[in-house]
Amino acid sequence: MSQTLLWRSLRLCVAAAALASAGGALAQPLPAPLEAALARAQIPRESVSFYVAPVEGRKPVRMAWQAATPMNPASVMKLVTTYAALEQLGPTYVWRTPVYLDGVLDKGAFRGTVYIKGSGDPKLVSERLWLMLGRLQGMGVKVIVGDIVIDRTAFQVNGHDPAAFDGEPFRPYNAGPDALLVNYKTQVLGFIPDPAAGVARIHYELPMGQLQAPASVPLAPQGTACGDWRTQLQADWSDPQRIQLGGRYPASCGDKNWPVALPDPNSFALKAVEGMWRNMGGQITGSVRDGVVPPGLKPAWENQSPALAEVVRDINKFSNNVMTQQVLLTMGKERLGSGSFDAGRTALSQWWQMRWPVTDMPVVENGAGLSRSARISAQALGRMLQAAWASSVMPEFVSSMPISGMDGTLRRSKASANAHLKTGSLRDTNALGGYVLGNSGQRYVLVAMVNHANAGAARPVMDALVDWVAQD
Repeated sequence: MSQTLLWRSLRLCVAAAALASAGGALAQPLPAPLEAALARAQIPRESVSFYVAPVEGRKPVRMAWQAATPMNPASVMKLVTTYAALEQLGPTYVWRTPVYLDGVLDKGAFRGTVYIKGSGDPKLVSERLWLMLGRLQGMGVKVIVGDIVIDRTAFQVNGHDPAAFDGEPFRPYNAGPDALLVNYKTQVLGFIPDPAAGVARIHYELPMGQLQAPASVPLAPQGTACGDWRTQLQADWSDPQRIQLGGRYPASCGDKNWPVALPDPNSFALKAVEGMWRNMGGQITGSVRDGVVPPGLKPAWENQSPALAEVVRDINKFSNNVMTQQVLLTMGKERLGSGSFDAGRTALSQWWQMRWPVTDMPVVENGAGLSRSARISAQALGRMLQAAWASSVMPEFVSSMPISGMDGTLRRSKASANAHLKTGSLRDTNALGGYVLGNSGQRYVLVAMVNHANAGAARPVMDALVDWVAQD
């Protein structure tokens, strides 16, 4: 037998043994607290998958229920993408956004073209955009006699439809990636009641050019309950050049923020750059438009992002979809020279095959888990978590996950255990993955996935599982 055939046979044997081991758990009863929680949630055992094992891979698995069955992990898939990025790019990796000046400065007037080349920075938020343009003003530029050109060719992501996933194009979680991603492609409207004037003042987190927006909205009659205050505002997002609020704001709500992904997302970066420049007192005689940096032009400076470790923390603590997609695209760009989803998925697949050649490959789609087709088995994810615990990037990876009952998406968890866990939820999916510290001092990896119409009621199931794992 050739070495190639021998290797293939060995892989099949190992995979079959793992499948038999995990599948054999179907004959075992689930812990009583889990059985009871599933019954209360009206979720059948056939619709769940569990994997619990010590972080040390050499120790026996504590529980495996349908652990080899690929299931939709929702946002728990972010653990795969972020761990791959930490290993492939390194926790100190930074995105650099160069600014080019093609022209001359003459007594406060820059005569020429300013180029900003996006590199995929996931955290170019409003204050960092302000700092970047502030440096231009610090050089003495008061007016740009020409254009600002945005180069977004680092990523190939044309055609993103924010309504495609669930018909909610204005929800920030549906925002698409961009080589120059400004403020996650999200505007935040802040409402501040002013009863004396009978209005709620509106504060906009990000100044936007070419966009009309009201400064206030009338207050609802005194005594109106807060309730569904967003619906009461009767927002109309149909006009990409204008924000329209036809309703009223209940004063009983107090101060509230409303993050919105505005229509015409492809022009978001252009409007944000123009709006911020003008808000800072800068002038421009031309326009802010898309384009390409001329070959041979040297950058005047580079705007540097926070390190990847900090970006990963934001992703996993708050389950940020568009930041995760930026990371996946960056892996494609850095590893294969193409900032496309195909390249990102290929880079991730190559990494996975190198690390776990006999474990089923995850289906990542966009890397964020905002997908109906994403799949991974609890066993595969659990083994990845075991490997991560023994890796050099373990501190950055583990600390990026929400702490049960304390912060991030787990701040309202009822589980009493000491745990770092990533949550995930879609319409028919509820998932959990990460690490739980047992009362004995043993730390475990935990992966749980529910794929069922009643998945929205599965949070008590997850809490029961976490507490059961801790009570070792």
